[in-house]
Amino acid sequence: MLHSRALLAYPQGANDSDTILGGVHFNLTVLRFWNYTLYTNGTVSNGSNCYVTEQPYTPVYLLPNGTFQNSTWCYDPVNPIGKRAGVGVGFGVVYAFALMFVLANLNRHGRHYLPTTKRFYPIGRRWQWYYAILVCVSAFISLFTNIDVDRFYVIGLPIIINSFFWYLMQMFTIALVWEAVRHWGSWSERQAIDPDPFSLREGDRRSKLEFWMPLWFYLWLWLNFFLIVPRNWGEIEKQRSPDQTAARAAPSATDARFKAATFCLVVCFLTILASLRHSIKHYYPRNRGPLNKFAGLLRYTPWRFLLILPLTACLIAYQGLVSWNFAYSVLNAKASLAAVYAGGYGPALLILYTQIAYGFTSPNEDKELIRQRRERGTQIDREMGYVPKPAWWRRAKNDDHLVGQMSMRERIARNVRELGGGRATGRGIDETLEARAAEHEQQQQAAEREIEMGSFNGRSSRPNSMHGSLRPGFDAADPSTFTSYTGKSDRRRNERAMNAAAELLFPGAGPRVDRSAELMQDGPPPPSYTDAQSGSGSGGLGAGRGRTPDSGSTAHGPGERSHSASTAVSMTQQPQQVKSMLDI
Repeated sequence: MLHSRALLAYPQGANDSDTILGGVHFNLTVLRFWNYTLYTNGTVSNGSNCYVTEQPYTPVYLLPNGTFQNSTWCYDPVNPIGKRAGVGVGFGVVYAFALMFVLANLNRHGRHYLPTTKRFYPIGRRWQWYYAILVCVSAFISLFTNIDVDRFYVIGLPIIINSFFWYLMQMFTIALVWEAVRHWGSWSERQAIDPDPFSLREGDRRSKLEFWMPLWFYLWLWLNFFLIVPRNWGEIEKQRSPDQTAARAAPSATDARFKAATFCLVVCFLTILASLRHSIKHYYPRNRGPLNKFAGLLRYTPWRFLLILPLTACLIAYQGLVSWNFAYSVLNAKASLAAVYAGGYGPALLILYTQIAYGFTSPNEDKELIRQRRERGTQIDREMGYVPKPAWWRRAKNDDHLVGQMSMRERIARNVRELGGGRATGRGIDETLEARAAEHEQQQQAAEREIEMGSFNGRSSRPNSMHGSLRPGFDAADPSTFTSYTGKSDRRRNERAMNAAAELLFPGAGPRVDRSAELMQDGPPPPSYTDAQSGSGSGGLGAGRGRTPDSGSTAHGPGERSHSASTAVSMTQQPQQVKSMLDI
């Protein structure tokens, strides 16, 4: 039981310099020299030190320097636990169980099973559980400090700690409700854009409002924090007598800053309602008319919000009540227990357990999104007439161990068979495979026939034939046959490639003459074709047109072009007389 105090005269002792306190004689001269004052609650204090004088805590002796021997400090917890502490311990146990349930829900809903996207981070759905943890912790500290509020002989620091963490619990509860409503809107948006990412525009009025609304909410919540927390809390503990409580504690607990802080919570609550209305308006079917809009608002609002929003209003209303009436305040050590626990700790506790019930009855959002995608895929397959294979089909047709031994064509055919395309698809695959096999067989027969005809004509014995014109040691498959260019000039690289291609196409021809090097040589230019033809002597029938009488038997100079139409090598080799199409 807390003891209030007032000034009291020292009782008469054996003489004028003696007094009796709790059945023990003390030197009255020493007490007055050190400015000790006796109070009606059974304590003596000089403003710096305070001691209990009631039995069984009465000091046994007073030294001349003003020190009591075997004394008890006024702010020691010597009293038994009262009703306020007992009810507070019971509420603290319930909050402790809520903390364990909140941690289980955080583990349940905080995990992510889908890749993280820019618009929907996993931290967004965890904030409501983080604030729930803070609510449990702050309520636990506030409730268990009620033990020392009852046990302290004189009201002291425990009432300040109790009040401070109670106000923090109020703020965290408001933030919990806000994050629950805000994340429900974000989850609604995620479900709306998952089938079609372009169904909602980015950068429109809706998205801008969703960006600024959290900033607006936390602005007022922080204003509530700064109006309450930074203050002189020492005045709250001045409740050691009715006069002191009325003169110092009550005015400090009901000043203008506490009243303004309540107004900040009202703005936060209105922001929560606006966020809920915004989410229903943009992510759910719209209704026409005031009555239909109100009915749609109730129909699409989740059941937990229909419970926690009125509880939040009650929480704010109680904080406003204690800002004007100290008799029902948590800050009052002798306040009514029904008002303190029903209005101060009850709404937050009910909000917590409503959230816990929602957490255990709702699935993880990523899993729910996977389920919705699976249902949409099943519906699309049903509309297209696609019937998936049963579960036993893969086990019966499992040939994964043969994949490493298959060719690419066999793998593609295997995948097509697994997908199944109907009779037409299977028939098309068979026809394609048969056509490719027939084409391969024809190529092999053509190669065999070419070899037989070459040996029959004896072209391999001709030194000037195309088959017998390969120089010794030439192997086109050997990488060392062609020298790769390692420089940086693209022109020279292309020129080397052209030379290599010419050696493959014309193996009988010698090295290709570098025309550019020839033109850069000193000396007279090479003769033209007409001069070479006119200087070859009297022409025959075709001399006037640049032809020789026997173009097949006349040797040509290095600067002349052969006009024979019966040659296959027309640069530097002897002409080849074509007698049959088999020689080409």
